[in-house]
Amino acid sequence: MTAPAPAPAAAARLTARELTLAYEDRTVVHDLDLAIPDGKVTVIVGPNACGKSTTLRALGRLLKPRGGSVLLDGEALAKLPTRHIAQQVGLLPQTPVAPEAITVGDLVARGRQPHQRWWQQWSDADETAVTEAMERTDVAALAERSVDELSGGQRQRVWIAMALAQQTDILLLDEPTTYLDISHQVEVLDLVRQLAAPTPAGERGRTVVVVLHDLNQAARYADHLVAMKEGRVVARGTPAEVVTEDLVGEVFGLDCVVVPDPVTGSPLVVPGAPWQPQGPGTSAAPAGPSAPLDKKPPLDKKPPLDERPTS
Repeated sequence: MTAPAPAPAAAARLTARELTLAYEDRTVVHDLDLAIPDGKVTVIVGPNACGKSTTLRALGRLLKPRGGSVLLDGEALAKLPTRHIAQQVGLLPQTPVAPEAITVGDLVARGRQPHQRWWQQWSDADETAVTEAMERTDVAALAERSVDELSGGQRQRVWIAMALAQQTDILLLDEPTTYLDISHQVEVLDLVRQLAAPTPAGERGRTVVVVLHDLNQAARYADHLVAMKEGRVVARGTPAEVVTEDLVGEVFGLDCVVVPDPVTGSPLVVPGAPWQPQGPGTSAAPAGPSAPLDKKPPLDKKPPLDERPTS
């Protein structure tokens, strides 16, 4: 099943039309139509090798389309100057590589290059942008350290800081929670929500597109969710519209139940019961959806003391 193309969204700054992407002779994405809602968090999900990261690379002009086009404000990316794109669209790829021996502060400062000119190499605005980016990602204390010395999680937060320092209206993040522990994953995704939130003055927030593997995190943090399979979009909409038991089974091949998240109310995917070893006098528990949450307790279970009859 392929999701129908959405109605034309005149307000969407970043769009793809009949986009086909390939690596040499292997086509990865087929005739994809996509409109990224402005000022929202869009999360792209799907199984491995479905074309998520490839699509994100094309949206950031790191991959030339085999067919169709990516448009920024109605103009094909291929026709726009590189500096103009870099001032509007920031991209954090999946596995960025830092120059050898570069310090954290210097790497984050590279996010300001699109805004600099030959007659003004560094400004107060650049300094402020770098400082704020490092503080928001909790790497300010690492400014003088070499990136080579950092742990994987620290290094990932430094790359995110560089992307934030670029101060683009559109931010593309390819699996930004990679290498992070659960606490820093939540911090990064909360930061993504903050970036997309309207300003106190009522101005629209940034447009953020994120590729995530964790479907529950995607459902919790996305305003707009795009599910892909085999290079095509199979569903798009709010998390409540997209994350259903049928769709999870179709896209990921996973038996599950979908229940409301007890904190946010967003869809929460609960996989089927895990496999159990078969021993003497027992049978292996079948894989499949978990038992209903309202399943009655065993008949021999005694009621609570305050429910027992009194004499």
